[in-house]
Amino acid sequence: MSAHNLLEIKHVKKQFTVPRGSLHAVDDVSFSVKQGETLGIVGESGCGKSTLGRVILRLQEPTAGKILFKGMDITAFTKEEMRQMRQHMQIIFQDPYASLNPRLTVSQIIEEPLTSFNLYPTVKERKARVAELMALIGLPPSAGNAYPHEFDGGRRQRVVIARALAINPSFIVCDEPVSALDVSVQAQILNLMVRLQQQLGLTYMFISHDLSVVKHISNHVGVMYLGQLIEKAPKPVFFRRPLHPYSMALLSAIPQVNVKEQKSKIILKGEISSPINPEPGCRFAPRCPFAQDACQTKDPEWKEVEADHFVACHRVEEFAQGLIYYQ
Repeated sequence: MSAHNLLEIKHVKKQFTVPRGSLHAVDDVSFSVKQGETLGIVGESGCGKSTLGRVILRLQEPTAGKILFKGMDITAFTKEEMRQMRQHMQIIFQDPYASLNPRLTVSQIIEEPLTSFNLYPTVKERKARVAELMALIGLPPSAGNAYPHEFDGGRRQRVVIARALAINPSFIVCDEPVSALDVSVQAQILNLMVRLQQQLGLTYMFISHDLSVVKHISNHVGVMYLGQLIEKAPKPVFFRRPLHPYSMALLSAIPQVNVKEQKSKIILKGEISSPINPEPGCRFAPRCPFAQDACQTKDPEWKEVEADHFVACHRVEEFAQGLIYYQ
């Protein structure tokens, strides 16, 4: 795999004005994704995962920060420049039915981006490309004449994937693409995405609340909490030795097939702090049993604790040395 960064996010923020003030949906997030790899982003509902994905693609405009794609700062791009950039950056949405036009057949849905970007000048070439994409995602040619409502969730999501791949993007934001599917179908779609990544050299940002899904597909794992990225590490390191107390609590909730391997669940207590007009201090502090005075008043620094292992926690050195831990 290539070692260079395809995507770099630098201090990106997204705030929404609400009646009570400013909602910090994404707050000072920085990370990078290497070409051909998958970054899994996890966190509970409302933590800002999906908003982050949309901001990276500029489906929603960032309030501050820089988004570098292949070294280009796309936050400075005009609408037309951004439209052309859509050839390189695509998204797979959570609900396949809601993201497909019910009035178009499967062939028309997959062909639409080809027409929009004038990539294949003749009808014959476009039809050939549609047939190639349908074969790639495992749908028979006869499916091209069907409408989205005639398919189950798994086949609809295959259509969404084909549409995203139609214009040969190098980066795809996958916004909980399997959470609306049955477990058996989830496995099929995940395996399809892994195969396509290897075959086409794709780079994914995979958003999910399910750590077991993220473990299956990701090279690196990032954890979000109330709009902030609080930990990012290579997958083997993260699942073996997380260094943020929230990450530890998330991992303890994963059910194990072998009951003897099941660790005791960490039950978080306390109130979730509000992302509206947040005060200085760690957002996790009200629920953290290790919180000290500094945690309540000072924002933790986002720093590299070990090689490629980033954490935002005032007491991370103590966790790294094993001086403090959940009982």
